[in-house]
Amino acid sequence: MPLKEIPKTASPDFLRDLDLTDDELLTLLDLADDVKRRPREYAHALEGKSIALLFEKPSLRTKLTFEQAIRQLGGDAAFLEGPIGVREPLKDVARNLERWFNGLVARVFAQQTVEELARWSRVPVINGLSDAFHPCQALADVLTIREHFGRLKGLKVAFVGDGNNVAQSLMLTSLRLGMDFALACPEGYLPIPEVVSQAEGLAAVSGASLEIGHATEPALAGAHTVYTDVWASMGQEQEAVIRRKAFQRYQVNEDLFAMARPDAIFMHCLPAKRGEETTDGVMEHKRSVVFDQAENRLHAQKALLMMML
Repeated sequence: MPLKEIPKTASPDFLRDLDLTDDELLTLLDLADDVKRRPREYAHALEGKSIALLFEKPSLRTKLTFEQAIRQLGGDAAFLEGPIGVREPLKDVARNLERWFNGLVARVFAQQTVEELARWSRVPVINGLSDAFHPCQALADVLTIREHFGRLKGLKVAFVGDGNNVAQSLMLTSLRLGMDFALACPEGYLPIPEVVSQAEGLAAVSGASLEIGHATEPALAGAHTVYTDVWASMGQEQEAVIRRKAFQRYQVNEDLFAMARPDAIFMHCLPAKRGEETTDGVMEHKRSVVFDQAENRLHAQKALLMMML
């Protein structure tokens, strides 16, 4: 796709998965495919532009893939780690940064933080992760699924574990693309009701099915993709013992993985705690695509940056 044909997103920011329209999401996936095949064609796409990376949480994949994406597109990245809006108000932080940078990527504890940054910033703000959503991960996930199956519509994604930010973003993105989505989680760990309501609306439009329950077997039946995440995310360390007990029967081990289709792939956003939410055998399974997902963070984020900037 020639640079002159890359459309700009209608929304100035990417804070939630639904900030991209359906057409923009499909365009982004096609662009990510192209930039993955022909990286040199896009080597100057962000020339002269600089992006600030604001990270309240530690990171391997998000930090390094955004840094690499920006630099491989000819731009420049600056990194700041630590609490945002503590030494000075968020509205002051945003209005300083907009004078120096062409865009902001924020990895934060609270969705409210990234929303407030966007409220006061005149340059695009991208959600690199919050407590409610992980939209950049979902982009890489569906890109990976499409690579492996050659399509998206009509496939089934099964998520086993916490109805957390990763699950919520993947649920919204899968359903709008026509994929069935099933979530199996313990009682007390369901997704946010508002997000479930949005997901139901998307399923009604796309014709996909949405199942949310506590039993693993029906969720895994017919699944093309089996996905899980850590039981206690950053900021939930004090709940680790309680969560380990609640999630024990939701471990994606070899027996549970075998409940899905024989051609099902295993996915995990990483980092993984082997021996907890999944086993070493499933992580290293020939149908595990966890490192394909990690690689595709780079390509999906390149496409996102070009469309937003």
